[in-house]
Amino acid sequence: MNARLFVPTAGLFMLVSAGLLLGGSRLKTFLAAMMAGLTAHFSWLYLSIYIINFVFFIYLALSHFGRIKLGKADDKPAYSNFQWGSMVFATAIDASILMLSMVDPLRDVQQPLFGAKAGSAQAYQYAHMLGQFNWGPMAWMMFASAAVLIGYEMFVKHVHVTALSDAMPILQGKGRVKQALRLVVNFLVVFGIMGGVGSSVGMEIPVLAKIISQMTGVSDTIFLKLSMFIVLLLIFALTMVKGLKGGIDKLSSAHIWTAIGFLVIVLIVGPTGTLIRSEGRSLVLMVTHFVQMSTGMTTSAGAGAIKAQTVFYWGWWLTYMPFMGLFIARISKGRTIRQVIFGMLAYGALGCMSFYAILGGYALALQQSGAVDLIATLNSQGQAAAIAQVLSTLPLKIVMVAVYGVSCFIFLATTVSSSAYIVSTFTSKKLSATQQPSLVNRMSWMVIFMLFAFGIVFVGGFETVQAICSVAGFPLIFVSALLLYSTWQTIIKGAPVPAPNVKPVPVVKARKPIAMPVVHDSLHN
Repeated sequence: MNARLFVPTAGLFMLVSAGLLLGGSRLKTFLAAMMAGLTAHFSWLYLSIYIINFVFFIYLALSHFGRIKLGKADDKPAYSNFQWGSMVFATAIDASILMLSMVDPLRDVQQPLFGAKAGSAQAYQYAHMLGQFNWGPMAWMMFASAAVLIGYEMFVKHVHVTALSDAMPILQGKGRVKQALRLVVNFLVVFGIMGGVGSSVGMEIPVLAKIISQMTGVSDTIFLKLSMFIVLLLIFALTMVKGLKGGIDKLSSAHIWTAIGFLVIVLIVGPTGTLIRSEGRSLVLMVTHFVQMSTGMTTSAGAGAIKAQTVFYWGWWLTYMPFMGLFIARISKGRTIRQVIFGMLAYGALGCMSFYAILGGYALALQQSGAVDLIATLNSQGQAAAIAQVLSTLPLKIVMVAVYGVSCFIFLATTVSSSAYIVSTFTSKKLSATQQPSLVNRMSWMVIFMLFAFGIVFVGGFETVQAICSVAGFPLIFVSALLLYSTWQTIIKGAPVPAPNVKPVPVVKARKPIAMPVVHDSLHN
């Protein structure tokens, strides 16, 4: 364990956790003011880094640099395309997408984009599309800023990378300034992961508690939530003891199949034709309005709320960027830069968009048909009650609620365990390629994660989660800019131009000349 990084980082989060627990609901006003300030004064900065990052890596993938292989010329990918895509998707998302994909469209339909009338057919279609944009290509491309550079440093330049700062050539050296900058970058990475994962758990536990309360009749109190934290901590502890092999990998496998299974069931029992047609229209709308939404030029009755939602999501994706970058890089040896970038878009972005297409589409269909008034429930009782109401409309309600709850627990366990593992790697001394962080380090971060998340639950409210994600992601904007500069310096300026993939021209061997008889000239003789 690297005490110089672990002690101050862990100490800060213990202090923040204590502040959340002691401050309680009184902190809501303060956090709401922070969120409003970030949205009003710095939304342009969130939007700018995403635009620059997206354009840069699309160019990198389409240029001749995209042919650079992360490894030797004859290295083959360790995983098939489906295995690789499944691991990327399963590790990146948590139970939040199972929840937000149902309620985000219900919020958006009340404040429709581009001048549509609230409650109109066009408003429902824009609401169906907006969530897919927030979880789509722009979001997933943010992982490329860390994944490509780390993969290149590890497998092309053979640099030993355990922390994000190890992959930045500009930060290497013995000077005190560079050493301090490395510590700052690694600290901000841990800060971001804590904010993102803590917010995920803090948002998801109340929803699960509400579902359990409806299933069993147990009162939805803080004691029920505390009991759920204890159960989760036991699951996490078992996973962390097992480590990567036999622990996190098995959870990831269960993660992807429960998610696919739940989506397929909802697609089949729901209005299948309506969901498919709505998705087709949403894809057209997203392509048509992609530039407007990317640059924040959307117009709506509640433009401020839409902008705040974008800042929240962009901050949240930033918090996961270092962790996912390191993970994607480690499983991408033998793949080209182009394959990594477009693979994330194909498996990650399309995977997330499918949740909004099916679960979001199903919630909107229920509301539009008048089967249930989900918007009234959301506005009066919160998102946990709205989600529970959506689940209650499915056939075999008890079974579906149980499947949903188990899926959420597996999602939580996968993401939190993986995040704690990566953070323990960041706060360890130099590890070999196959060496794992110490068990004490891993378990310490697991406990810190739980305390921090419980503090968020204690304060309560979705606005609290939004504010913490936005604040945690804000300093990582500058880390992302540093990664972009390092990638440009290392790959575009420093990498040799890869040879195009053309078949070699066959070499025709010259024929051996035929020996001719010597004819003597009688005059010279």
